Amino acid sequence: MKRTMCATMLTAVLISAGMTTSVFAGETTELHVYAAASMTETLTEIGSMYQEENPDIKVIFTFDSSGTLKTQIQEEVSPEGITECDLFISAALKQMNQLDITADPETNEEGLDFVLEGSRKNILENKVVLSVPEDNPAGIESFEDLGTDKLALLALGNEDVPVGAYSIEILENLGILEDLESGKKITYGSNVKEVTTQVSEGTVDAGIIYATDAFSAALTVVAEADATLCRQVIYPAAVLKTSAKQEEAQAFLDFLGREECGKIFENVGFTVLEE
Repeated sequence: MKRTMCATMLTAVLISAGMTTSVFAGETTELHVYAAASMTETLTEIGSMYQEENPDIKVIFTFDSSGTLKTQIQEEVSPEGITECDLFISAALKQMNQLDITADPETNEEGLDFVLEGSRKNILENKVVLSVPEDNPAGIESFEDLGTDKLALLALGNEDVPVGAYSIEILENLGILEDLESGKKITYGSNVKEVTTQVSEGTVDAGIIYATDAFSAALTVVAEADATLCRQVIYPAAVLKTSAKQEEAQAFLDFLGREECGKIFENVGFTVLEE
């Protein structure tokens, strides 16, 4: 993605083709962090904090679905073996595993080797929730209600997007996925922010998103998926071995573990994981 920057601008937000990039300006080293769209608000705030403490580093965030970011990392390798991305934070283990040579070959089918040894860690847990538009006009109160006549249209993430995969898992466990698909009651978004927007605008009766996105968009949550419906939503982070700025990337990853960053994550509904 081509970026233009103004030296007098503290923060610029560019939106192109569904991808959001936040830029913290400065005349110094650029650090590129690719992160799940559900981290947009929290990492933007943390990035500003980091910039204030480290004026020699310019942090550039690219937010999108983890699957899209994984593919971008894979495809952007230069002839010298370098990627623009320095640090990757996924909203699911799958996309990180697909880049990690030490992961199960059944997941990393291509034998990709992008993760810097010793840098990978699970940093956060999120929750999958059922959200509804203002005043809940369809009267949906539970995941089970999605299988009733109350629902006309449900917003989900695409299946190759983590939130979409979690959503499909929930609907399969409830035994209602096929009926919803055959009844044309599902509309799909390319990332969790698109699903959140559909709910916020009231173009659907409900949407399955993350608790953190529901909080940031001030949406009503009527149900939270438990372990019987959905596996844990774990966010792994890792420095890329294809990065030309591994030391700077590791420093930012370490910064995310600080108490003040943990409070920012927890304020929107993340659980900080200790390793």
